[in-house]
Amino acid sequence: MSDQKQSPVEVLKLESNYLRGNIAEELAADTDCFTHDTIQILKHYGTYQQDDRDARAAKRADGQSGKVYIMMVRSKIPGGKLTSRQLLAQLDLADELGNSTLRITSRQGLQLHGVLKANLQATIRRINEIQLSTLGACGDVNRNVMCCPGPYVGSIYQETQALADRLAAHLAPRTPAHHEIWLSDPDSGEKTLVGGSDPEEVEPIYGRVYMPRKFKIGIGFPFDNCIDIYTHDLGFMAVVRDGRIVGYNVLVGGGMGTTPSAAKTFPALAQRMAFVTPDRAVDVATAVVKVQRDFGNREDRKIARLKYLVHRWGLEQFKAKVEEYFGSPLADPEPEDVTAFNDHIGWDEQGDGKWFYGLHVENGRIKDDETTQLKTAIREICTRFEPGIRLTAHAALLFTGIDPGDRGEIEAILRRHGVKLSEEISTVRRWSMACVALPTCGLALAESERVLPDLIDQLEVELAKLGLENEPFTVRMTGCPNGCARPYNADIGLVGKTRGKYTVFVGGRLLGTRLNFIYRDLVPLEEVVPTLVPLLTYFRQDRTPGETFGDFCARKGLDDLTAWAETNAHS
Repeated sequence: MSDQKQSPVEVLKLESNYLRGNIAEELAADTDCFTHDTIQILKHYGTYQQDDRDARAAKRADGQSGKVYIMMVRSKIPGGKLTSRQLLAQLDLADELGNSTLRITSRQGLQLHGVLKANLQATIRRINEIQLSTLGACGDVNRNVMCCPGPYVGSIYQETQALADRLAAHLAPRTPAHHEIWLSDPDSGEKTLVGGSDPEEVEPIYGRVYMPRKFKIGIGFPFDNCIDIYTHDLGFMAVVRDGRIVGYNVLVGGGMGTTPSAAKTFPALAQRMAFVTPDRAVDVATAVVKVQRDFGNREDRKIARLKYLVHRWGLEQFKAKVEEYFGSPLADPEPEDVTAFNDHIGWDEQGDGKWFYGLHVENGRIKDDETTQLKTAIREICTRFEPGIRLTAHAALLFTGIDPGDRGEIEAILRRHGVKLSEEISTVRRWSMACVALPTCGLALAESERVLPDLIDQLEVELAKLGLENEPFTVRMTGCPNGCARPYNADIGLVGKTRGKYTVFVGGRLLGTRLNFIYRDLVPLEEVVPTLVPLLTYFRQDRTPGETFGDFCARKGLDDLTAWAETNAHS
């Protein structure tokens, strides 16, 4: 560590003995929660300690006090690719050790909620037994590597998935403490002491203190930006010519999180830095990671992401430092850039005689309720047909490798369990997404996942009145400004500011290549749709041919939109 003043988390990581800390001792203790310091180290193993605020309120109503502690456990799944057997095992864990639901994340992972501390070790061990891992799904390391999940037969899709797998393996934490704490038999006496080892031997990329903050990588195509490549710390945009990937445009410095009370923080889209051939992509990624490791801010976690280093230095200086770590100059980016976005919903041919089906999963939550038995339907499909599984960046699920003759039966299973097919989902709902928020996320200031479906119900009615029901635009909602559902580049972003009130952003775009701007602040939930209706009315009346809603709002700007809405408020 440098002479720079270090944040408390940096000190914890340094003293943690390569992420060992007191985790083993606290796991063995007969308590319902972990201590503050251990919580910080636990994140690197894909788990957060949370307080169920609904259960806490119910407890208080019964005259009891105190928090209701639970754990969230996240699996890291490069490119969102897994098997039916693995998905079924995760559903079993949700039923046996979680709150009976499984959530697809906006980064192509899976989350279990409601796991008790006493069941945490068993949960993580069982996830490892099905050849998945939680290591690095959270914490100050490279998180899940995303890539286009399309299972199309052809070298370019297989090549990007292979790159995601290589990057995930190469940048995974290597501390033996992972095996010691979570995977070894607690009764065997097996113990691995990692203290005092050479940092380059234990963690050749991260060293003793790992990264200053989380780090995110995505791999995409110009003709399909389904992973929102501009929102990542590091992006690899495939340059495809004559049907093959000749290299990647390298993007750096994206990130959604912000703290409104701290003017020094901001959301950012990545900048195009360089072009690299496929054989050197991992080397460039390593160089970028090491530059951030060595020069990212370790004093103030609010400004510790890579985007702040790029902003502080400027792209030219940052590129020069990456070239120094890489060992040679890097070419300028090729002209290719994002032109389209595919959510992969519905039926599509893979190119090998088989099909895949993209199933819309509202806000990624797999569950059964009174009207829809989604979890049961997925269980039946995975058990009977054993399709491949892919998770998308919009928290949808793809069943892959489907024989043409099985398409009708898969649709019948979904209908039988009350699950709407892709053609029955409205356009606005299809392109909407919310973060988890209340009651479990400790950062949530307002509702998100639980209220977005009703908000979309209201919006569907208004769009139909305006004849805009087939207009595609993104609506993304978060319970706080951290931006887990990527609200800041959406056509419409709804960000929780305080309980029941939201900041309304407009002017982003479906392609994900432009930040939006604040249209209204502190809008009560019940007034969100009435606040948007005048803008949608204006859009219908004054759009140019082919113009999208986000492009329209960006062209008109805040003052024009505000003036029109105020003038026509009661029309």
